[in-house]
Amino acid sequence: MKYVTFLSRGTGRGSILLIAGLLVGSAVIRIGIGAGQAVATENPSAVVEVAANKADMPDTEAPSDDRERMSKMLQSFQAREQRLAEREEQIEMRMKALSVADEEIERRLAALQGAEDSLRDLLALANTAAEDDLARLTSVYENMKPKDAAALFEQMEPVFAAGFLGRMRPEAAAGVMAGLSPQVAYSISVIMAGRNADVPKG
Repeated sequence: MKYVTFLSRGTGRGSILLIAGLLVGSAVIRIGIGAGQAVATENPSAVVEVAANKADMPDTEAPSDDRERMSKMLQSFQAREQRLAEREEQIEMRMKALSVADEEIERRLAALQGAEDSLRDLLALANTAAEDDLARLTSVYENMKPKDAAALFEQMEPVFAAGFLGRMRPEAAAGVMAGLSPQVAYSISVIMAGRNADVPKG
């Protein structure tokens, strides 16, 4: 009887300890679940944000083929625009250089034209002066005595003498020719006749 009572007491205590352990474990589990629910209840957006971040990570970390193509096209357009800008700048510099060259050419042409006009005026003045000198010298020969003039013409080159005689009045030229030696008079006559032969006849 005593043995049964002792066994009953021992079994009761074990059951009590077992039940107590189950209660404590159940309480711990409930406390953990309650704490998790409390955190979710207090900041539900944090859970949603974490989930959204996880959902978006593949798109942000690994760009698609379309984005790569767009990026390459954009780089190509930028490089082409840069080349066009450089080419436009080179063309502009060449146009400026050509403009400067044109201005220099025009300036030199104007200077040459001015020099040509000046030379023409100088030649005209020289021709006028020479003509005036020849006219005065011819007048001097005409007013000389035929014998004295003939002595001078005798020393001249036939071509030079023929030029003066052709400018003189016919009567004065005849007086000079009469005073020349036959050989000089013949040479001058041939030259003067040849000049007249070259003159076109109407």
